[in-house]
Amino acid sequence: RSRRGYSMNRIAFVITSLILLPSFAYADQQVRAAWYGNELRGHRTASGETFNPDGLTAAHKTLPLGTCLVLGNPKTGKTVAVRVNDRGPFTPGLTLDLSSGAARAIGMRSTESVTMRRC
Repeated sequence: RSRRGYSMNRIAFVITSLILLPSFAYADQQVRAAWYGNELRGHRTASGETFNPDGLTAAHKTLPLGTCLVLGNPKTGKTVAVRVNDRGPFTPGLTLDLSSGAARAIGMRSTESVTMRRC
């Protein structure tokens, strides 16, 4: 133990966390995503802006509003950058709700697995 009572294991853990955790934020994650469109056109999003189904936006439960994400569709090989501007999805098993414009950009036709990483 050090003079302040911190064990070397605890110090090593904190240092390792500070070095490794940020890199995980940029690694591709497989997540389930759905999309929504005209039924919400004109509604306010959690960010306060008006929802545009043709925009390149997404809803996520916990990521900060304004976060940029790169999404990929493994079936088509297409990717798109989107901005988190809303909260959701509120359906169990889903991580993202995409605008129809974002879904169209990666060739997503229904609820699918997509890759997700920060820009």
